[in-house]
Amino acid sequence: MSATAAGHDGGPQYCIGIDLGTTHCALAWVDVAASDGEKTVYGVLDVPQLTAPGSVGKLPLLPSFLYLPHDSEMAADDLALPWNGEQRFAVGEMARSRGAQTPIRLVSSAKSWLCHPGVDRRAAILPSDAPPEVARVSPLEASTRYLAHLRQSWDHAHPEAPFELQDVTITIPASFDPAARELTAEAARAAGYQSLTLLEEPQAALYHWIQASAGQWRKDVRPGEIILVIDVGGGTSDFSLIAVLERGGNLELHRVAVGDHILLGGDNMDLMLAHVVARKLASQGKQLDPWQMRALTYACRSAKESLLGDATLDAQPIVVPSRGAKLIGGSVRTELTQAEVRSALLEGFFPRVDAASRPVNRARGGLTQLGLPYAQDAGVTRHLAALLGRQAGATSELEGFAGRVDAGASFLHPTAVLFNGGVFKSALLAERTLETLNGWLHAEQAAPARVLPGADMDLAVARGAAYYGYVRRGQGVRIRGGTARAYYVAVESSMPAIPGFEPPVQALCIAPFGMEEGIEAELQTQEFGLVVGEAMHLRFFGSSVRRQDALGTLLDFWQPDELQELGEIQATLPAEGRQAGEIVQVRLSAVATDTGTLGLTAVAAQGGERWKVEFDVRGNTQEA
Repeated sequence: MSATAAGHDGGPQYCIGIDLGTTHCALAWVDVAASDGEKTVYGVLDVPQLTAPGSVGKLPLLPSFLYLPHDSEMAADDLALPWNGEQRFAVGEMARSRGAQTPIRLVSSAKSWLCHPGVDRRAAILPSDAPPEVARVSPLEASTRYLAHLRQSWDHAHPEAPFELQDVTITIPASFDPAARELTAEAARAAGYQSLTLLEEPQAALYHWIQASAGQWRKDVRPGEIILVIDVGGGTSDFSLIAVLERGGNLELHRVAVGDHILLGGDNMDLMLAHVVARKLASQGKQLDPWQMRALTYACRSAKESLLGDATLDAQPIVVPSRGAKLIGGSVRTELTQAEVRSALLEGFFPRVDAASRPVNRARGGLTQLGLPYAQDAGVTRHLAALLGRQAGATSELEGFAGRVDAGASFLHPTAVLFNGGVFKSALLAERTLETLNGWLHAEQAAPARVLPGADMDLAVARGAAYYGYVRRGQGVRIRGGTARAYYVAVESSMPAIPGFEPPVQALCIAPFGMEEGIEAELQTQEFGLVVGEAMHLRFFGSSVRRQDALGTLLDFWQPDELQELGEIQATLPAEGRQAGEIVQVRLSAVATDTGTLGLTAVAAQGGERWKVEFDVRGNTQEA
């Protein structure tokens, strides 16, 4: 390794952070050798990407869009990049703009599809509504292409410090289940990443706030405070609660809770605005087909960003392309107004509700189109109320919080808020959210929450991820907390066959809440039967509220809102010289890995054979 590629301790010179976002990706770095303690030297990579056919520009964000052109659509060198003149697809800015005109060839929201348990995420299913003649890719492949583009961009800019020799952290939503985490890690490995760590996005945003303060954060928060990180991006709404503790005279940050996986963000808002405009056009006798509705959605995204970014604008023009003779006069032209955006987004997504409000789920139809499992309730404020209500007692046993928690509180009371995500680039939406939260606090005679300054809605996650890599090397301050949930595996009870009745299922705690990374927890006293040599199904559960369950706790009964099923895992474990279908007595151990996944190992009580249960991330596909 060259001197320029290595840090002063012989390790990597750079800690790289990657935000693999639903609508944008970004790469940031910390120079390990040039940094000292909490004073870091850091920056953001300007990513080379196609901005038009044959034209490459450098931008701090790489739009998370993949365009799959027709073979005769572009010349051979129209898609060339500095490091690759042969590829037949476009990633980034040109993909987004070109795809807005030809949406059937555009892959978007791959990250949301990557965590969709109802589809085969390795199958070529995107674009989901493309006709048969359009080539498709899998959510895994699309994510791999974004990550590969970032790796190649780094190596092009830093040939003296190869990407494979640096410390790399990739961010994911806090609410990603183990299967989605493993898929993200698999996409990175396929993109040529040699080693990596996964970090939750809200934690990354808070790490950036700490980094940017250069030590000042210790004066901005006090022991006993609760920081609420609200991250609403293009595809997800993510909430995290982090407590400020004092131990040995030093301030510590301890994550106490994360929200559920909520597929609700800027994509939903764009779609709603598209329907607002479509209704306006319908009243003028102009009907749009599904292809045009998709193009309208992309046009509304651009108009929304302009209107929310500049309150002095009254309206933005909208142009919907025509497909042949269906519409006389070519493209449809209309506009999206400031009033329409404010009304639709404030009342539809950030309504003023009370703290007792909860998301409303409607009964689904028996048949539904293949698509993303968006949240049924679009009210971000209702989802926030639900999280705070569930976590009312989350800090009651934390060191330094005794006596600070109001026993009569109906929800956990945050004292500070850190906003993150592209949606909150609009001060209007951030102000409405804070106003609603402080209304809840006022109703319970609690002090209002304040906003932590210095957020960077576009780049905070990537920058925070890079800083986290630096922190893991023994520098700066680390957010503690371990796993954000307790994890359980289903154990089928042994009972005689009874017609019409399934054997009851118990839930065995294999990873307690807050289990630290790298620690292997072994169930010493319990043994179970493991089927080897033939296909089996393992069901896993997670809980963000059962904090007291110890390793090995076996639940016979639980409330519907206490445990959420994480999907079924299919596996065929090798017989290891035994009969196929044999039930082997085993002991179980689990380990929370650096990539945020959960590994489960079964060790035979006699013979000592070991079986590692890998997550089969194909989702809920059933074998015949």
